[in-house]
Amino acid sequence: MHAWLCENPTGVDAVAWKELPTPEPGAGEVRVAIKAASLNFPDLLVVQNKYQMKPTPPFVPGSEFAGVVDAVGSGVSHVKVGDAVAAFSGTGGFATHACLKAELVMPLPRGFAFDDAAAFVLTYATTHHGLLDRGALKAGETLLVLGAAGGVGTAAVQIGKAAGARVIAAASSDEKCALCREIGADETINYSSANLRDELKRLTAGKGPDVVYDPVGGDLAEPVFRSIAWRGRYLVVGFAQGGIPSLPLNLALLKGASLVGVFWGDFARREPQANARMLGELAQWYAQGKVKPVIDSRLPMRALPEAFARMGTRKVRGKLVLLND
Repeated sequence: MHAWLCENPTGVDAVAWKELPTPEPGAGEVRVAIKAASLNFPDLLVVQNKYQMKPTPPFVPGSEFAGVVDAVGSGVSHVKVGDAVAAFSGTGGFATHACLKAELVMPLPRGFAFDDAAAFVLTYATTHHGLLDRGALKAGETLLVLGAAGGVGTAAVQIGKAAGARVIAAASSDEKCALCREIGADETINYSSANLRDELKRLTAGKGPDVVYDPVGGDLAEPVFRSIAWRGRYLVVGFAQGGIPSLPLNLALLKGASLVGVFWGDFARREPQANARMLGELAQWYAQGKVKPVIDSRLPMRALPEAFARMGTRKVRGKLVLLND
């Protein structure tokens, strides 16, 4: 097999394409011949040693991928050799093969494209868990999505619409706002050129959004939290802007609002049955055309450095996907 190996997490330049022994699955594991893998913001942080999860070097980055099971260990019953699967394993995806616990793979229904599947599990599971479980988003409510043209942002626009919400998508350029309208957003705000609080007041007749989905953090958080509706829910998803904001907690008091953490990975670990039901519903939504990953670019697996560089420009719309031949 070949893989991008990180022997010292000092940055993107520390990752090298190498030939490695093809692993054999142990008890309860499967080996997947990887067809496609997608980039997520944590994949960049982990090779910079900046992510909350710090794998022991050497490791193969790449948290999310899809492919075909080509070997199974003892005790595995829910998948077999030849099955198409998607997986979110934390590491191992930027390679031709990966071994992982069988419980981490999601069998793919017929017709689920590998490139879509590789861009699906993390963003859509995080978003479904965030909006519907943690945020209790209801039909008729107003949802504000920050960073709405990114991977989880585009998923939030789609899932918000599937849930019957009115969706306001906020992004950093007119081009990104246009994409959000294409995938169903009711309104858009370019927060690079418009005053975010003024626009939220105008678009909600002064009420503010009921639910805020925030994978951005940084200096957007406080003005948005000041604009939230009575009994609003502010979902903390991530910090793509880099800064972790400090919010005056009196704002939560004054608005009767909730500040809600969204950590799908630990939800999946602690509540595996609920997570499996959620993934099954998302697979049905994909088959019904309610959700579909937005893919910015498809590149060869060997082009990982180019993909990381593109991610660093903050111009990516949706997800970047790497393909094996």
